[in-house]
Parts: sequence; C-alpha cells; structure tokens
Amino acid sequence: MTGFCHFLTAMAGEGGWAMDVKRVARLLGAIEGLIYAVAMEPAGARDLYYDDGPAPVGMLQLYYDRLEDLEAGANGALVRLPEALGHGVSLRHQAMVCRSFVVPEAGRTATGCAYMVHYWGQPRDTNTWHRHYLADHAPVMTRFPGLRSLEIYTPVEWIDDLDWPREAHFQRNRILFDDEAALEHALHSPVREEMKADRAQFPSFDGGSGHFAMKTMTLYSRQGAFDHAV
Repeated sequence: MTGFCHFLTAMAGEGGWAMDVKRVARLLGAIEGLIYAVAMEPAGARDLYYDDGPAPVGMLQLYYDRLEDLEAGANGALVRLPEALGHGVSLRHQAMVCRSFVVPEAGRTATGCAYMVHYWGQPRDTNTWHRHYLADHAPVMTRFPGLRSLEIYTPVEWIDDLDWPREAHFQRNRILFDDEAALEHALHSPVREEMKADRAQFPSFDGGSGHFAMKTMTLYSRQGAFDHAV
C-alpha cells in the first residue's frame, strides 16, 4: 500500500511538550482528506547497537491518500496546531511517500511502541540506495518477532504556506510493536544480526542516521482507512 505521510517533529519550548489530546484530535478531524493520525512521545526501549541521544520530544504522523490533500491540510487547521502541543512548542516538518509492507503478525492497536529511523545526508546514487533498501533490507525487517507494521518513507516535493522549518531526510522507517517490551525484545533478537550484516552491503551515502523508540497513540482514524495503519 502506498500513500503520503506528513511528519511533524516538535521542538520543545519553555513549557515543554504538553499535548492537549482532545484539542489536537478535533483540529485534525477537521482536515478534509486526512485518513489517519498518530502522536508519538519518547519511549524507554533500548537498542542493541544504537544510542543516538535524546529522542524528539514529540512527533505526529498524518496520513493521506493524495498529495493534494496533504498540501490542503497544511494550509488549513495545521496552522493552529503548535499552540495545542505546549507553551512555546514549534514544529519542523516533511512530506514523504509512505510504502507499507506485508508482515506475518500484522495488527492494529490504539497505542503501541515504534522504532523510528531517519537517514540524513545524501546517497551517492539515490535510486541504487532505495532499490537496495526496499528489495533487500525491508524483507529482513519483516522477520522481527511481534512486528505489527513496517513502513518506509521516501521524500516528495510538496507545497504549502506554513512557515515551519522543513526537514530533508532522504529516508525514514517505522517498525511498530504492541509495547516497549515487545520492541526491545525484537531489537535484541537474531534478526538484529541479520540487519547488521545487510547494513554492511548498503550503497554508499554521505551523512548519518538517527534511531529512536517512541510510544504511539492513535489520534484520528477515518472510517475505512488503509489496512496497514496502526
């Protein structure tokens, strides 16, 4: 399944992240074309290999079927969103194509725990990078025990009137589990060694990556939203 995802990453203000869940849900529910929305906060699950420092104080993922709907949403209710996330909170954002993958234990849950990965910089050959990642690395990721969904995101050009800073990651991933214990179990499973071995085969890129465990909560779900959602 392919769609579009609008990532909103919070930068904490003097009052910190203090999301008004009901208010945010109302704002998002007024966006025509929005099919799914997830909020995230830092989780305590630990990876076997990576410790990339503090996670973002908060994130939102907004899903759409069409890029036009994503752009329209960015020019509407989202303008008022930061004030519902905490005093002084500001946002940076990025629109991306979302590709979901079939996983053996797929499932939905109102809350969960995700491992969010982003790659910054630039591959030497973007097409070669994504072709390898989608064809070779993603199938390894689907073997994580307890995995509920796998999504991989690639950049898209989008237009809006928001004055928020834009992020420019050349790829993001999300693997989703029922809770922190399930995520940590997966990150310490033999699949992690398979991923490490395949990482050694990655096409060259200039840059780096970030890996963060995040608790997830569904804020909005449209009737009939796509099946791979949380």
